[in-house]
Amino acid sequence: MSEIRKLAAILAADVVGYSRLAGADEERILARLRALRSDLIDPTIAVHHGRVVKRTGDGALVEFRSVVDAVRCAIEVQNGMVERNDGVPQDRRIEFRIGIHLGDVVEESDGDLMGDGVNIASRLEGVAAAGAICLSEDAYRQVKARLDLSVSDLGDTQLKNIAEPIRVYSLQVGSARTKAAAPPDTATGQPAAAPPKLSIAVLPFVNMSGDAEQDYFADGISEDIITALSKLSQLFVIARNSSFTFKGKNVHVQEVGTKLGVRHVLEGSVRKSGNRVRITAQLIDATTGGHLWAERFDRDLTDIFAVQDDVTQQIVEALAVNLTEGDRKRLAPGQTGHPEAYDCFLRARDLWHRLTKQTNSDARELLQRAIELDPNFASAHAYLALTHGLDYLNRWSASPQRSIEQAEETAMLAVARDDSDPVAHWALSVVRLYSRQHDKAIGEAERAILLNPNFAEGQVSLGEALLYSGRSEEALACFDRARVLNPYFPAVVLHFQAWAWFQLRRYEEAVDLLLQRVSRNPGTDVSRALLAACYGQLGRFEEARATWQEVLRVNPDFSLEYRRKVLPFKNPADFELAIEGLRKAGIAE
Repeated sequence: MSEIRKLAAILAADVVGYSRLAGADEERILARLRALRSDLIDPTIAVHHGRVVKRTGDGALVEFRSVVDAVRCAIEVQNGMVERNDGVPQDRRIEFRIGIHLGDVVEESDGDLMGDGVNIASRLEGVAAAGAICLSEDAYRQVKARLDLSVSDLGDTQLKNIAEPIRVYSLQVGSARTKAAAPPDTATGQPAAAPPKLSIAVLPFVNMSGDAEQDYFADGISEDIITALSKLSQLFVIARNSSFTFKGKNVHVQEVGTKLGVRHVLEGSVRKSGNRVRITAQLIDATTGGHLWAERFDRDLTDIFAVQDDVTQQIVEALAVNLTEGDRKRLAPGQTGHPEAYDCFLRARDLWHRLTKQTNSDARELLQRAIELDPNFASAHAYLALTHGLDYLNRWSASPQRSIEQAEETAMLAVARDDSDPVAHWALSVVRLYSRQHDKAIGEAERAILLNPNFAEGQVSLGEALLYSGRSEEALACFDRARVLNPYFPAVVLHFQAWAWFQLRRYEEAVDLLLQRVSRNPGTDVSRALLAACYGQLGRFEEARATWQEVLRVNPDFSLEYRRKVLPFKNPADFELAIEGLRKAGIAE
């Protein structure tokens, strides 16, 4: 037979930023690669029973007899590169990115491999960060119970030229900035090998009402408990976005603890019937599976706020958290006392999270109703401001200028109603930034984080304000903290991180992040536009022009002039750096 079809573990690897390195000194980079192959890469492949199928200049395709062998080999190579890069300037380091997949391949008579198994491994390598290893779900399933791995679940990812999305897991070794870091020790702020003792994730409470339309209510209860616990400086609390990735999934608490990097997990259920509500909650030690506390509450809906307060207080007691006077003040109930206003707010917040024009409009109507019922409801004013902000950013309203004015008026009213509400200060920070009040935006974000030390969205807003103020290094630190608090962070964070690297003229790092963003969100136009600018700055003009065509395919109405107008750069030259990259590629005038 001329060809054989089989199942194989495939590893694809290449050098990050090879064109830049070769452009600076091709002879030196080739010599270093040859040395790495002879004393690290090839011996490691041999030890783990791998077969080099082909080399691709700066990369390689390798077949292994098992995924375990492939992953062990990849980890050893990446760790070896960390040692070899120690003391080497960042712009001269050789760093690999690796993709591993288990799938069908066709072996040709000359030993070459073809097929989806090879294609998927290659695409996984393309979305991996520098120093990281990306595994497909099929590959990860083979090793998760056999190897002690700390991974970040990147979710379903659309890989280039692969028809169906693939669930991707990222394994980071070494110390690259894009590492999916372990949660920080609350005393030192440094990454911890084990989950901090006082760390918790609140899973979305199960809706037991028999009515799927009541999901918003169960989700709202969960989110408000997260918000309350997040205000405690001694606790490390995982953000809502990450906790809610487990909604509707049958997962073990220990698995949740491992994936989110926490010691404790709170789970529960909500049954709402007429004017009565039953809430059950249980606190579990994720390292042992043991129950620390459990309770059932049967109350009138008018007592829902007291129930949430009881749950929070009992968790605090079960974890033996020593509350400061400031903590006690932060835990004081700050929501409305009006049940119908609260119900409107929960419905609205659920809609707002979906980030579409229609749901944004529907959320605004509900928030306006909540404010009519309780004019002092600060969080309702805050989210109302955010709906106007979305209208401004996305040109969803007839007058974007009027939208940003309404956003500012409403956000200021939210802070006036309750100066201790972190959401109110967060909303005002977002609005101040897009009104180009940079210092005030930074101050409001810092205030929100002071009131809620676990506020991942606050960290993103602070990072964004610093980014547009030209303080990119500080911005990157904020984005790193946000990703620790929210391991399943929204893809837009990758875009902001890329902008920061772009401003630092670190174009290769920006490209890596933007490719990840495009993979996670294939419909993005703004990330493709910045990617084209990066390619232009790197002299990769054909890639720049091809990427620009993708921008116009996704959004035929994309306007650089509008982006120049709406993006709140303190120094206009920071935006012109992107225009310069496009101009070099012959895209912009």
